[in-house]
Amino acid sequence: MSRPDPIDPRGPRFGAAITSVLLLVVIVLDLVGASLAALLVLAALVALFAWGAFAGIRRHPWGLLFKRFVRPRLAPPTELEDPRPPTFAQGVGFAVTTAGLVLALLGVDGAVWIAAAIAFVAAFLNAAFDFCLGCRMYALLVRARIVRAS
Repeated sequence: MSRPDPIDPRGPRFGAAITSVLLLVVIVLDLVGASLAALLVLAALVALFAWGAFAGIRRHPWGLLFKRFVRPRLAPPTELEDPRPPTFAQGVGFAVTTAGLVLALLGVDGAVWIAAAIAFVAAFLNAAFDFCLGCRMYALLVRARIVRAS
């Protein structure tokens, strides 16, 4: 199997910044008692994470926004990255936010803000410090030969 075309690593960081803000909105809405609004925003984030995980990071709406409106205004990237780790990271975000949404719908108190807080930490680390937890998980799974890199 051939390696996928590399991506500009600033794209996933841009998306992580938007996602961080939306996750913070979910947390605040849930903590102030706007539970239905928090659930709706979380459901939208579940759909967005699913989009990135299953369609690939290149087809994610934030990636498309980055490619169309942000990247043309930036200098060319100094390096490119494999799209598979950030796509895997989208899957991790999907799993975490889906668990929170399902548990909340089952009536588990605090599930929304806990899931959103976990996802927020991961997204914020990527956006602010270029540290992608899901990408690190992907690398560990490849090294352990649990996930194939090719």
